This record gives sequence, C-alpha cells and structure tokens, in this order.
Amino acid sequence: MMKAVRYHGPNIPLALETIPKPDEGNLADDDVIVQVKASALCHTELHFADGTLNLGVKPMTLGHETVGVITAIGKSVPKSRLGDRVIVYYYVGCTSCRWCHKGQEQICGALKAEYGFISDGGLAEYICAPSRNALVLPDDLSFVNAAPIGCGVTTAIHASKLAKVEPDDTVLVYGCNGVGFGLVQILKNVYKSKKVIAVSRSENKRLKALEVGADAVIDGTDSTTLPSAVRDLTDGNGADVIFECVGARQTMDACVGWAGALGKRGRLVLVGYQAGEENDFKCHPMPLIVYEQSIIGSVGATLEDLQEAIGYVGSGIMNTVIDSTIPLQDFQNGLDKIKSSSCVGKIVCIP
Repeated sequence: MMKAVRYHGPNIPLALETIPKPDEGNLADDDVIVQVKASALCHTELHFADGTLNLGVKPMTLGHETVGVITAIGKSVPKSRLGDRVIVYYYVGCTSCRWCHKGQEQICGALKAEYGFISDGGLAEYICAPSRNALVLPDDLSFVNAAPIGCGVTTAIHASKLAKVEPDDTVLVYGCNGVGFGLVQILKNVYKSKKVIAVSRSENKRLKALEVGADAVIDGTDSTTLPSAVRDLTDGNGADVIFECVGARQTMDACVGWAGALGKRGRLVLVGYQAGEENDFKCHPMPLIVYEQSIIGSVGATLEDLQEAIGYVGSGIMNTVIDSTIPLQDFQNGLDKIKSSSCVGKIVCIP
C-alpha cells in the first residue's frame, strides 16, 4: 500500500489516501515502477479541485511533475535501468496518429495516458509508466530541484518554440511563478532576447524575475495600466511576443486591441487559463488584422522538450526556482499557498 493525493471529482476536497501501490507482478513488458522522491505542485491541481478541469476520470491520483528512482521493470526493460534516477514525462500518446508520428503527443487525440490528468500521477509514493517516459537525470541534480522541470521548465520551452522567438524581440512574460520564471531564463539564456519584461502583482516575484534575468518588471496590480507601461519600455512599439500565463479577462484584454501591449506582427501565446465565461478571450479582429498579429495556444510539452529541459537545468543554463519543500501529507497547505499567490517558485512535496 502507499499514500497518494486523490481526486474524486470537482468541488470535492482532495484527500491523502492509502491505496494499492503499482503491482510489480502485473507490469507491462515495457513499463517501470518509479519510487517517487519528489513531486512539484502545480496550479493544475487547483483547476481540478475547483472544476476548471473536469476530464471525467475519478478517482485519480494527481501530480505531473515527478522524479524518483526505478525500483521495478517489465520483461523487455534492460536490467541496467534498475536504480536509475529519473523524471517522468506525463504524456503517453496513441503512437499511430499524425501528431504522435511528429513527436507531438501532447496534442494526440487518443492519449493512452496522461499522468495527473487522466491517469494516476505522481503525488504519491510510487508511479508506473512506460520506460521511454522515465528520462535519466544528471547525478548531481537533486530530486527537489529536478521535480519542477517536468512542467515549469518544459512548458516554457515548448511555448517559446511555438512563438518563434527571435534575438531582436522584446518579450513580455505576463504572470511569474513556475512557468514564468522558466520563460524569463530561456528567453535570456537561450534565445538571447533583446529585452525581457516580467509582470507580476507580487513585489517578491518581480524581484525574483529580475534575479533570474528579466531586464525590467512591471507591477501588474492594475492591468489597465499595463499597455502604457509596456509602450513606455519599448519606444511606443509594444511587445513582439507576449506569454500570457494568467488567463483572466482583464489580463488578456491588456494585451490586445488598438492600444494593447502587443505590437505589430506580435505573437500572443496563451499559456494560462481560468474558469468561467467571464474569462473568455475576446478581441475584435480589426486590430489583429491591421497589426498582423497572431494568437497562439500552447499546451504541455513534447518528450524532446523534456530532454532539452534536463540538459538546460543540468548544465546551469536554466535553474528551477523553489519556494519550499513540504511533506506529501501537507499538500493542501502548499495548494493554499499557490491559490493565494504567496509562493515565489515551486512548492515540492516529499513522500
């Protein structure tokens, strides 16, 4: 038996429960069992709890940012993999559709598994996954620092690829925590962006954004003042790329329109989301047409993105930002801290 954070449906409190651990005797030939050493909390868990995400699978173990050690293997997995320190990629595609053939299984329409979304995830003591989904970590990278790579870093890498960021771009990161801090770092350290501006209502997060490489920060408390603040920092041109990590109507409104923060031929990349029609994205097409702007959605990451992320963090090109570590049984305290936006960086649970 093992402890796990369980979801039983929208608006039902999440609970730490004792459930059977993965059965070594019934492992598929290519599966491995990973003893979880650390698992980062994500806003996604709050989306499940409040009904923003309701994918119809319950009960289910949450968590999709998981690292640990392989303790059991299927028949076709090399014995040398026992003891590997790994991070778990949380998508398992159908392998036969056009997207899986392109390595884009995060948009596969017939996923076999998605850990922490439609399949038991990593806020537990053990998790079972295909061996290809268990990627080896550098020996000198701690489990705590590695856990947020699985979403906070990979999501940033994937979104930046979709945006086709160029070195002479001025880029706005709207909303700073796990993904936001990852974006700031990849934009400065990999894409060598000319100017990176970070927006947050939290002074502590703004200071952290500067610490990890932002060129300028803006207080996002009043979103109506954002466009003019961005224009002031960009000689009136607006941002070439905006990564919108908040997903509220007022924050999205500040990006677009005739006087929005997005400049000509700008790319608005939607990463964050919130529930309710009041947070629908709405924009008249005329300024989008006249300014030749693009709206792009970005979800999750590919296996290749995760491989790149491990390399970046392992080599020091990027670093995960950790707010705190807590015992798994205190997961709700961690989620409450995320909900109140009082954490600076990721909260990591230790089973």
